[in-house]
Amino acid sequence: MPALVLMTRQGCCLCEGLAEKLRALEPPLAIELIDVDGDPALQARFGLEVPLLLLRLPDGEQVLPRVPPRLAGTSLRVWLQKHGFSDQDA
Repeated sequence: MPALVLMTRQGCCLCEGLAEKLRALEPPLAIELIDVDGDPALQARFGLEVPLLLLRLPDGEQVLPRVPPRLAGTSLRVWLQKHGFSDQDA
C-alpha cells in the first residue's frame, strides 16, 4: 500500500498549511511528515521544493507535482486520486 509523505521544514507556512489541509480530509489520511533539514541528503534533494508530496511505493517513490495552494477538502482528495493516491490506499 502506498504511503503518503509530506516533505517539510520547520517555519514553512506553506508546509504547515498543506499539512493542515491533508489532516482535515474526511475520511482522514495517514501522512508521514519528514523535516528535510534533519538529514543533509534530504535537505540537498528537497530543500527548495518543500512542501512536496511523494508516494512511497513497494518499488520506490513517486514525487507528486506541486499541490496547488488553493486546493482543500474534496478538491484536494480528487487531486490526490488523479495523481495516484486513492481512498483505498488511505
